Amino acid sequence: MKHIHIVFIILAMLVACGQSVEEKDRLSRQERLRLAREDSVALKVAVMPTLDCLPLYVAQMYNLFDTLGADVRLKPYTAQMDCDTALQRKRVDGAVTDLVRGQRMVKEGTPLTYVTSTNAYWQLITNRNARITNLKHLDDKMLAMTRYSATDLLADRAVAMSGLKPERVFRVQINDVGVRLKMLQNNSMDAMMLTEPQAAVARIGKHRVLLDSRKLDISLGAFAFRSELMEDKGRKKQIDIFLRAYNMACDSINEHGVAAYRELVARYCGVGEAAADSIPAGLKFGHAAAPRKKDIELADSWLARQ
Repeated sequence: MKHIHIVFIILAMLVACGQSVEEKDRLSRQERLRLAREDSVALKVAVMPTLDCLPLYVAQMYNLFDTLGADVRLKPYTAQMDCDTALQRKRVDGAVTDLVRGQRMVKEGTPLTYVTSTNAYWQLITNRNARITNLKHLDDKMLAMTRYSATDLLADRAVAMSGLKPERVFRVQINDVGVRLKMLQNNSMDAMMLTEPQAAVARIGKHRVLLDSRKLDISLGAFAFRSELMEDKGRKKQIDIFLRAYNMACDSINEHGVAAYRELVARYCGVGEAAADSIPAGLKFGHAAAPRKKDIELADSWLARQ
């Protein structure tokens, strides 16, 4: 009789466990559906581990998006082409980009609206061990960049300024900005195009700057959204709030300096806090404003020659 009672207890426990697992699965499915619904109505923006995205990281840290009434979700990527793919396949609504990549997406059938330019700039930095002291020394050297991007256009400009034939400089496509920097640090690349804060890390490492896009009066950084969203009242409202939060974050950075946000720079850009401290003190983040016409035209004319 005792054995029968034990069997019944074990069976009851098994039934209870079965119900528990089934209930957990049901609740898990409900939770996944809830999260999916929330994500579908949120404004999703692809970001990179670069300094031009710092205002968005600041806005997120201070809950500015939520406070102003918009659910904005930042989707991190480490390569610009992955941001492009996410934008083109509608996995995100907007993305940090540059005008070369943006205009190429437009030509490929993804209409974009540039809601603001950014203060992004690029430097051509050479490996300190490669003994490249001027652009002519790029002859027979490897230069890391990303095809059909601001870095590609600027690499072209650097080669033209050097007087070298284009085929004398070997351009290597390294899309991940973190990997690109490591290749400089590991002495496996002669030169590369970098933006901040990766450029700051390179400068701290005593690698040489040979070209700076600011000195060429070229400004190619931008945030873009799919143009179709601008026709949707709900999405347009979210984008307007996105820009208000962006402007507020820019004001905070300008007031306190990039160094005040060194922890954010380190966390989201994958660099040491010293990189934030070495960012030029005069670097400012402007309020949302459309890119300059001449920069868009530069991107278009360069793409037409490719």
